[in-house]
Amino acid sequence: MIGKNVTGMAVEINNLSKSFKKSSGTQFIAVDNINLGVHKGEIFGFLGSNGAGKTTTIKMMCGLVTPTTGQILLNGCDVGLEHGEAMRQIGVVLEGTRNIYWPLTAWQNIMYFGNLKGCSRKDSKERGEALLKELELWDRRNDIIRNFSRGMQQRIAIACALIADPSILILDEPTLGLDVEATQIMKALLKRLAQDYKKTIIITSHQLDVVQELCERVVIMHKGKIIADKNLNELLMLFGQNYYQIKIKGTFNGFRDDELKNFIIKEEEGTTLLTGLIESQTKLYSWLDKIREQGMALISVSPLEPDLEEVFLKLVKNERENDNRENIKNYA
Repeated sequence: MIGKNVTGMAVEINNLSKSFKKSSGTQFIAVDNINLGVHKGEIFGFLGSNGAGKTTTIKMMCGLVTPTTGQILLNGCDVGLEHGEAMRQIGVVLEGTRNIYWPLTAWQNIMYFGNLKGCSRKDSKERGEALLKELELWDRRNDIIRNFSRGMQQRIAIACALIADPSILILDEPTLGLDVEATQIMKALLKRLAQDYKKTIIITSHQLDVVQELCERVVIMHKGKIIADKNLNELLMLFGQNYYQIKIKGTFNGFRDDELKNFIIKEEEGTTLLTGLIESQTKLYSWLDKIREQGMALISVSPLEPDLEEVFLKLVKNERENDNRENIKNYA
């Protein structure tokens, strides 16, 4: 068994801010008074463009950066006041498997990190064996990590992060560089850790399709602030009400409509797919009438939700436009 069942809140972030002093002497606010809670057993997506503040927030959670103001609780342990106990609540897997040692064997890595995290040798052996068997790597325990595939290295990194049985797992780009098969194995593992063992999993990634498949809830940061904190389905529906895919038989003859320029039109296997935003039900019915009038055979009409990447880009774009308007107002 990888872990034990737990319930309640895993992470509580209260009025958290972090400022850095630039070489010019001015202050740069990397994280601007954010509040956030993550439930135990939740797979949580933490997103933002480069410079948004998410990495600084993660570093503060891991005790690597001291907040300017605010408080972080990990399973009720204050990172600032109870640092040692708080750090025992988390396991961290960095992008590029940077938290394992390639010249060592899988077993040597397991034992090293168990000792580093204060586990007894007996506990490290018992938990290490359970982890490697669960991760289907027991038969490779005496092989050098350098000779493993990227996916196997990533699984070993997760085993090392879990050796002290933390209830919170923080993953930075968990599937970056993995092939299709290794990506599927990794996603299945993360789902099992959350569902069967109630691990809280926080994922930061630029691979938003992976976040969309795995995460129940997503937070998006921009310029140090949280601009979205929603259940995944609610987030997807922010812009998804009016997206449709229209499928017709044969080639699309076309008709005059300015909205067509924003549509994706794709022909495949004797059919044509038109995909994009239709502003209203009235406009949709008007399009269908035009298709019929021009003798095109309608096969199907399907409402679509945009993917997470599209929602992310639109939210960030809206924030940047708001920033520009505010700058113009300030200089006017």
